[in-house]
Amino acid sequence: MSVVAACAYLDGKPVRALDLADPEGLKPRGDEFVWIGLVEPDEAELEVLRQAFHLHPLAIEDALSARQTPKVDVYGDQLFVVAKTAHLDNDHIQYGETDFFVGRRHLITVRHGSARAHTELRAQLEAAPVLLAHGVDYVLHAVLDFIVDGYMPIVDTIEEELQAFERRALDAFLSRAEIARIFNLRRALMRFKKMLGPMAQVASALEHHELPCIDTEVRPYFRDVRDHIQRTEILVDGLREVLTSVFEISSLLEQQRQGVITRQLAAWAAILAVPTAIAGIYGMNFEHMPELKWRYGYEAVLVAIVLVCGLLYRRFRKTGWL
Repeated sequence: MSVVAACAYLDGKPVRALDLADPEGLKPRGDEFVWIGLVEPDEAELEVLRQAFHLHPLAIEDALSARQTPKVDVYGDQLFVVAKTAHLDNDHIQYGETDFFVGRRHLITVRHGSARAHTELRAQLEAAPVLLAHGVDYVLHAVLDFIVDGYMPIVDTIEEELQAFERRALDAFLSRAEIARIFNLRRALMRFKKMLGPMAQVASALEHHELPCIDTEVRPYFRDVRDHIQRTEILVDGLREVLTSVFEISSLLEQQRQGVITRQLAAWAAILAVPTAIAGIYGMNFEHMPELKWRYGYEAVLVAIVLVCGLLYRRFRKTGWL
């Protein structure tokens, strides 16, 4: 069974556990509302819920495919909400999907590919029955807020990695692997940003639109979810700018270092050109070269080479080429 938890609540307190093997027992009694949480359910399990809560077949189809973008669909007096989850797995952002079937007296959550269970959240809500007594719309807000809070560890981890890249870029050349990692992070952040936009639209729709199952006093809670998403968007934009600046700084520093090396090579080439030229002249073996028979010719040539090379070396040192 893919059911993680299934319970009926009355006045914000759990009153009875539910079992998919008993379809009639799934239905709320009196003022109860039910919250059923599933992970990777099969078609047969969703069919039981469809019949028990009159879920729309198109919503069931979307929940089975698990390839939807964040959205809010209205089916009569019920809502079908799709939210995207995200978590880091071996330095890669992995995405999942959580689907919500929302009715006046029922909330069914279907998780696909999400590493974070709602068990702890459910326990926290059950510990605050005054809030849980608001009903399914408040639970919907709580789960969406829980999903959005999971985005921040991704941003924090990438930010720490970028800070390390910044330090290394100032100290040494970035390796090929590090440059590839920068571009991979940039692509990952672009995809992450594309997901945040529809998520913000979902929160905004739940806050502003006249939707079934969403009471007026609960709508402001979805504003908080939207604000969290927008803050995450701002941070992601900042990280993308940092990525660009890290790459630009690394490129500028590399160009600067290459320029220094080029100037140093040019300076040494100019210095070494002097003895090379003199040696080349005397290597021509002309017949009439007075210096060849001069007693101090060899010493004079060596002194001339040392003096000229010394003067060039001092000149290049002053100009910063060496």
